[in-house]
Amino acid sequence: TSFSEGSAEKGMRWEENKENERPSAGSKANKEFGDSLSLEILQIIKESQQQHGLRHGDFQRYRGYCSRRQRRLRKTLNFKMGNRHKFTGKKVTEELLTDNRYLLLVLMDAERAWSYAMQLKQEANTEPRKRFHLLSRLRKAVKHAEELERLCESNRVDAKTKLEAQAYTAYLSGMLRFEHQEWKAAIEAFNKCKTIYEKLASAFTEEQAVLYNQRVEEISPNIRYCAYNIGDQSAINELMQMRLRSGGTEGLLAEKLEALITQTRAKQAATMSEVEWRGRTVPVKIDKVRIFLLGLADNEAAIVQAESEETKERLFESMLSECRDAIQVVREELKPDQKQRDYILEGESGKVSNLQYLHSYLTYIKLSTAIKRNENMAKGLQRALLQQQPEDDSKRSPRPQDLIRLYDIILQNLVELLQLPGLEEDKAFQKEIGLKTLVFKAYRCFFIAQSYVLVKKWSEALVLYDRVLKYANEVNSDAGAFKNSLKDLPDVQELITQVRSEKCSLQAAAILDGSDAHQTETSSSQVKDNKPLVERFETFCLDPSLVTKQANLVHFPPGFQPIPCKPLFFDLALNHVAFPPLEDKLEQKTKSGLTGYIKGIFGFRS
Repeated sequence: TSFSEGSAEKGMRWEENKENERPSAGSKANKEFGDSLSLEILQIIKESQQQHGLRHGDFQRYRGYCSRRQRRLRKTLNFKMGNRHKFTGKKVTEELLTDNRYLLLVLMDAERAWSYAMQLKQEANTEPRKRFHLLSRLRKAVKHAEELERLCESNRVDAKTKLEAQAYTAYLSGMLRFEHQEWKAAIEAFNKCKTIYEKLASAFTEEQAVLYNQRVEEISPNIRYCAYNIGDQSAINELMQMRLRSGGTEGLLAEKLEALITQTRAKQAATMSEVEWRGRTVPVKIDKVRIFLLGLADNEAAIVQAESEETKERLFESMLSECRDAIQVVREELKPDQKQRDYILEGESGKVSNLQYLHSYLTYIKLSTAIKRNENMAKGLQRALLQQQPEDDSKRSPRPQDLIRLYDIILQNLVELLQLPGLEEDKAFQKEIGLKTLVFKAYRCFFIAQSYVLVKKWSEALVLYDRVLKYANEVNSDAGAFKNSLKDLPDVQELITQVRSEKCSLQAAAILDGSDAHQTETSSSQVKDNKPLVERFETFCLDPSLVTKQANLVHFPPGFQPIPCKPLFFDLALNHVAFPPLEDKLEQKTKSGLTGYIKGIFGFRS
């Protein structure tokens, strides 16, 4: 592993060295303008930033890259600052401008200082003392940018590079003034930068103009922020729109814009003293709650106008976070002893205190926002299910089970809404929440049925489709006086139409699946008899094993079969045969004794 990492690092360094050795950006321009030098400043810094850390906001990594590239440039140009024992300062002068890499050397100095300043800005959130170092590095970056602009004023540099150097210097100068809160000087620098880039964008082709237009869009929020601080009150609305379109703020403007919005709402909150909800007016004395309620309408409008799903999700999360903070402040005011004392007012049995009612209102906002967020996520998943591509192993595709989980959370939020203190006697509210519950139950049942269809459980899916129609018909029959409150919910009539078509498809699929299953069962039973092919020539069945090496063609070795044995013969006639007498042929019994023995020896035995 270490060998491969080392090889990759050497390969990257080799590519960077080759980049430093070639004439760098602008070799074509050198041919067109003769001895003129050209340097694509904005293109070089944007490509370097994207490839070396800034895509993920890693300014430290980018600063290291700038240092390494600067060192390689000095080595390639033989423009070293002394040796390891002694430092000898050298400056790039106009006489040295025989190669555009000298301009690139100064540009890397400015970029290194700027990236260090941005790194310190991230760290200054927890260590405020680093802000002084941040300003010092920004001043250093501006100094290097001014040096680059001075070198580009030479007759050896073409007009485009001169304009880009001026715009780059104006951009860094504007950022420095922005940090110093010198709004007038900052807006002048940003406007100069914007004007130059707009002129460059109009002078080149559309492909080349994209980069310049992106930089103009980046600095536009800074210009409007400076204008607001100078005295242009209309700029706050434009900043809100820019923040909405961009999906969030970045860079120097991020924290300042959020603080500005909070400050503006705080000024308006001074005039807000009460809020009305469901026919009851409640005084609002907590500043944080006032600020949240004032921004509620703006946040809801921003969510409606948001173009991308990422922006909507970010706005939902921001709104829920603010609502939780407001609820926490009200909860701290509701001490346990105050709850017991103020929960039921004197002479008004069943009516909660104003502070408790305000807590219920904020909880209602939080739960309603959570329901809208989950409903928006469910719509996104439904679109993904409809547009689902064939099996893709690279990423997990959405499933009906994901939607079921979202609707479970929505139903749980609706149950919590019914339990809010102070609304127990509000029959209209209870009826409205009940109808919303039926709507989301219908959608939940629909996607449960869809999940059963995927596993071919036809009967269960059919029963759930019928349950969906039951819930939807209940909503249609009871929604007469609540149509305005239900108009933001999913369309029940559209769900009914979809369920009816799905039922027809389900019944057809169940019939086809039943016949296929019967055929499969028949063929499999034939194959499972383990009969060899020689015994089932008259019966057709699909047997994939016939084309394998273990094809069952005949019984081998063959089984034993009975055969006739060798006949046995029995002589039954022997029992009936009469043999002739043999007594006459038998010898007479010899006499025993000594006389007989002697006669026998000498042959006198008769």
